[in-house]
Parts: sequence; C-alpha cells; structure tokens
Amino acid sequence: MITLDGNSLTIEDVHKVSRKCERVTLSKDAVNKMLESRKVVEQILEKGAPVYGINTGFGALVNVRISENELSTLQKNIVLSHAANIGEPLSNDIVRAMMLLRANSLAKGFSGVRPIVVEKILEFLNNNVIPYVPEKGSVGASGDLSPLAHIAMTLIGEGYVLFDGKKVKTREVLEKLKLKPLKLKEKEGLSLLNGTQYITSILSLVVRDSLKLMRIATLIAAASVDALYGTPAAYDIRLQKVRNHDGQVQIASWLQEFLRESKLRDLHLHCNRIQDAYTLRTIPQVYGAVLDTLNYAKKVVENEINASTDNPLVFENDVISGGNFHGEPVALVADFVGIALTDMGNMIERRIDRLVNPKVNEGLPPFLASGKEGLNSGYMIWQYTAAALCNENKVLAHPASIDTIPTSGYQEDHVSMGATASRKLLKIFDNLVSLLSIEAMLVKVALECRKPARSSEVIEEFFSKFTVEISGDRFFGDDYNRVREILQLELNS
Repeated sequence: MITLDGNSLTIEDVHKVSRKCERVTLSKDAVNKMLESRKVVEQILEKGAPVYGINTGFGALVNVRISENELSTLQKNIVLSHAANIGEPLSNDIVRAMMLLRANSLAKGFSGVRPIVVEKILEFLNNNVIPYVPEKGSVGASGDLSPLAHIAMTLIGEGYVLFDGKKVKTREVLEKLKLKPLKLKEKEGLSLLNGTQYITSILSLVVRDSLKLMRIATLIAAASVDALYGTPAAYDIRLQKVRNHDGQVQIASWLQEFLRESKLRDLHLHCNRIQDAYTLRTIPQVYGAVLDTLNYAKKVVENEINASTDNPLVFENDVISGGNFHGEPVALVADFVGIALTDMGNMIERRIDRLVNPKVNEGLPPFLASGKEGLNSGYMIWQYTAAALCNENKVLAHPASIDTIPTSGYQEDHVSMGATASRKLLKIFDNLVSLLSIEAMLVKVALECRKPARSSEVIEEFFSKFTVEISGDRFFGDDYNRVREILQLELNS
C-alpha cells in the first residue's frame, strides 16, 4: 500500500502502482490540507469577487464572469470540451501513472478541491478502471490539458475506459462495478486538467527503467569487451577519479567487477595492441555521462511528481494565478534524456559491428557465422537492423522543447511541447532495449565461439540465461525475442 501525502512519491512508487497495481490510499494529513484550501475557495464564492478558475471563463475567456448557478456546469463543460486528444490509446501503465501523479499533486492541498476528488481517482486506480486516453494532443502548457481531460471525463462518468482490454463506455463499467461518478464543484474540473502529468508519467517510467538498465547494459558491454579481447586497463579507478564525474567512476567500477578473473583476459594479456577502439575503451566516459544525465533527470522528475502544477493555487487567504502548469522543466529533461540514450545506442551499434566485422573481431568467425564458409551469412544483417534503429533514434532525438506554437488566442503564447518530447523518448528507449538485445545475442554467440576459454563468473552466469544454436544459418529472430524478453523481465523486477 502506498500512501499519498503530496510530498514523498518516488519513481519506484510510480513503477509499482502503474505496472504492478499496488494499492494507493490518501494520508490523513493530506485530507486536512485539502479541506483547509477548500474553505478558502468557498469563502471566495461567498464574497462573489471574480477569481480566475473559480467563477470566470478559462484561457482567453478569463474576463467572462460566470453566474453562481452555472458554476457546476462550467466545470463539467471544461472537462468535456478539453478532451480533444486523438490517435492510439496510451498504454495502461502510462495512464495509471498519470492518475497517480495527478492525485498526488492535488493531495498537496494547494488546489482547493475536495478530498473526494482524489479519493475518486484512487478508487479508479484500485479497481483498475483505466481511462481511454488517446496519445496526441498536448502541447505541455497550460499543462497536459487534453490527455488529463480524458481521465477527468471518466471520473464524472463520461467518455470511455479500457476494461478487460476493450474500449467501453465509462457508465457501463461504473454500473457493473457499482461505482458512483464524481459530481464536480467549483474549480475542480480545472484542477483535474492543469498539470504536467502526461509528460512526467512517461518521463518517470523511462528514467526509472533507464537507471535499471544501466547496470545490465554495462555488464553486456563488459562481455563485448572480453569477447573482443579488449583490455580493462582503461577502467582503472584512478583514471576515472581525476575526471571528477560520479557516473564515470560508477561505470568503471562495474566494468572492473564484471571482468574480474576472466580467463579470456588471461589468454590475451600479452597481445601487441596498445589501445582499444573508443567503443571499448571509453565506456566509462560515455555510459558515465548517460548515468549522470539520468540521475539529474531523476532529481527533476521526483521534484515534479511531488509538485502543485495546476492554476490558480490556493495559499491560506490568497488565490494566486501563475504558471506552474508550464511543462518546460520536464520537457527539457525529456529531450536531454532522449539525446543521452540515443548516443548510448550509437556506441552499442559500433560494438555490434565489431562483433560481426571480420576486419576487427580478431579470431571470431566472419559475421559470427557457423557451418560451411560462404554458404552461411551468420549475423551480418543484425548490424543493419542496429544501424536502422540508431538512424531512427537520431531523428527522434531532435528536441521538441525548442519549438512553441501559440494557443488560446495568444493568451498561451509560449508552450513547452513536452508531450512530444516524452512520446519520442518512449520510442528512443524502446529502440535502445532492442539494440542492447542484439548486442547481448551476438555476445552470447561470440562467447560460445571463444570456448573452451571462459569469461568471468559474473558474465558467464548472466549469459547462461540465453540459448543459441551454433549450426549454420537459420532464422535468428526467435533467439533475439527470447533475449529481449529476459532483459524486459530484468527491467520489470
């Protein structure tokens, strides 16, 4: 059980709730804070003075005053009219993460909504009622309005949900589960929409998975180094420490750990090669920079998932209209992480080439082919696949956050485009896992070719999870799929 207080959510909590369906509850302290901020809203309503988000129109219609008997209609209307996303539905884990993050933001007690609003979100989460949210439509300011509107729409019994894998009208599912739709009061519709939870949900999950991936990727890289008769001399910790980057030191430490007591290294201690290629020698510098980027991103993400990001916000006796919904802090980081992971993939592809390239894979069969020479092509084309993945990632890595298109009649004249940055990042990460799976498959074949010499105990134990058949050309796709499934299981653990 994870208890929301608005302040202590972690990216691992997001993983547990979004993918493992861990149950969520609301802390008593959060309930009390929400009740206090709600009192401020109700006092404003009693006085009757115009306050944005409470008794006025929205966006460019900010100067339109709404009568008291139309305020509830106003909240429902903004939810329904803003649900304008199109395209394929988001995956369940992303939608569940969005719901969790929106609930946590409201639980901070600065939004002026009743506790029942958050409790309704958690009721949906705990019953695994997944709103149907199409993927395209957010510009990342004023927050992720449209995708969040698709979630808010289901809370009031409108729109669609995914139930048993099918798109079903929300009311049908609520009736089946005997759940009541939420009736929105003043400000609550707007508070459900104004936030960065689409951008941040994707970023949170990708950063969490990428950090988990780094140790696995480093182990596979170490195995490539060993299979290619590389030297671990460049991983000496003294060398790393004088560079002053924590990530570089960590990656070098892992490389040394993974390569310790390798018999393959013993066979090649007295070779004539003075230096290895950069894709073997500078793994600490490149992977270390990626690790530092991810650790920075984690800090930004964990700030954001515990932030109040709607507008206006309620402080004691004041309601302040500002711009906490603007997605720039997470948009820039989503682009940054995408660039880092793309370059990591570039290095993986170059090692994939070295594993199959007869000009540089010293003592290994050309293209790791087995059987009669010339009759078998081996794994030649898997480097082509890796090259294609890298090319796609390089296109996707172009920053989305450097663009802005004004919206809402020039009222919202600078937007973050963070949703595009996050969606691209998701594809980049998926391609990176594919690249890593190809490298792991080829390393497994290379290690088999090096027998009876064996790598370190750590590497041999890890690669014992994979099976390959050294018997000439065949369809290698099943091997690749098995490797990828195992890596995915490691990430999800």
